[in-house]
Amino acid sequence: MLRPADATETVGAWKVALEREDGPVALALSRQKLPTLEETRREGVERGAYVLWESAEANGLPDLILIATGSEVHVALEAALKLDEQGVHGRVVSMPCWELFEAQPSDYRDEVLPPDAKARISVEAGVALGWKQWVGDEGDSISIEHFGASAPGNTVLEKFGYTVDGVVARALALRTRVG
Repeated sequence: MLRPADATETVGAWKVALEREDGPVALALSRQKLPTLEETRREGVERGAYVLWESAEANGLPDLILIATGSEVHVALEAALKLDEQGVHGRVVSMPCWELFEAQPSDYRDEVLPPDAKARISVEAGVALGWKQWVGDEGDSISIEHFGASAPGNTVLEKFGYTVDGVVARALALRTRVG
């Protein structure tokens, strides 16, 4: 299952799909218009997750890691930039495919998600089920745990916290709790 963030990651996802010989592949693409981010990388998709952006002040051990997939990656990036201005030096990880990331050597997984960085939050307009593996016991997930919200898409996303300010608020609360 691949959930690319933008056109660049979609090219990488398509390459993964064409090269896979040992099982099915599903691409979950967004219907809404999304920006093509300068930071996304096709080759990052092949590894399942990669560091999209990191604060210059983080020095390899960020205060907070925002892990996002699909259409939420650009929101996580904007939130991280806003947090950086507030002195919370973070990292944004784009994770288009859990399975590919899980198959990577542990040293690569630890490079992307340093074990000592406990303040981690996932951002995906879906359920939190499965994210604990990546955010850890102390982490948090911005998720939707029910079905049936009816309103224009942007209204629903705003109500459930999928805005830059919503992600910043949850991230600051997590950073305060985890330290």
